[in-house]
Amino acid sequence: MRVLFTTDVLVQTACVWEATARKVGNVHRYADFDGTTYLDFVLSAAAAAPYFSSRLTHHVGATVALAVEATHVAVGQNTNLGILLLLAPLATTTRGLPIRSVESILRGLTVEDARRVFEAIRLAKPGGLGDAPEQDVRDEPTVTLLEAMRLAADRDMVARQYANGFADVFDFGVPALLAGYERFRCVEAAIIDSQLRWLAEYPDSLIARKNGAAVAADVQKRAADVLRLGGIATPKGRRAGVELDRHMRSDGNKLNPGTTADLITACLFVALRENKVAPSAPFRWDVLDWL
Repeated sequence: MRVLFTTDVLVQTACVWEATARKVGNVHRYADFDGTTYLDFVLSAAAAAPYFSSRLTHHVGATVALAVEATHVAVGQNTNLGILLLLAPLATTTRGLPIRSVESILRGLTVEDARRVFEAIRLAKPGGLGDAPEQDVRDEPTVTLLEAMRLAADRDMVARQYANGFADVFDFGVPALLAGYERFRCVEAAIIDSQLRWLAEYPDSLIARKNGAAVAADVQKRAADVLRLGGIATPKGRRAGVELDRHMRSDGNKLNPGTTADLITACLFVALRENKVAPSAPFRWDVLDWL
């Protein structure tokens, strides 16, 4: 008999998988940041997941707000705001329908959704948050959440997914993840491989907010160089990946590609929800010359 996992289980699985994989520049099970640890991400996944239960009927904004509040109580800091913003509309789609029906969810977002999300952002206090010329999160919104996200889409990859119907997730991220899983036959390697491909394709918007566009573009070039050497499939590529990881951690983790991590979590959720990969799939990537 095939088990149909509930949405909250899939959310928690995606979050834990993403945090556990040994990705460059991120917290993982063998690398913490000052003040933020791997355990913080695991606890955050456990705290947030119940608000995605099919037993609840929250709207997108309320789901984000409640899950951010629960995370704040659990770990006292922002570990998952971007993840929650991405997963809330995806998880709201009806089981059995194509997950690209998220576009109808996005079109139905309201000013109240925007108000609750702005409230959640103020509580989470994400790094690198500056002033916005329109619909600043410190003010009460006067437009729907979709309209607010469209205003931020040119500077934030999470907002961009709202604006383009999650096209980057569906057309780039999920295929890259599944190709990596087919190639390496384990989830961790697929996540690491897809992270490098995301970084090489799109400058990470958290890095750009904290350090400027030129620094984000430099990381993008370095990730492309890793792939050019074969990525994690070759010894040369793995050595280059380890060097990239050292570079990204060399200045107080200012080059943490946090937005890319959020996007990967969304891709994992989609793959799980669409039964392309199961929670029981082999996870660990056994290789001696990686992080």
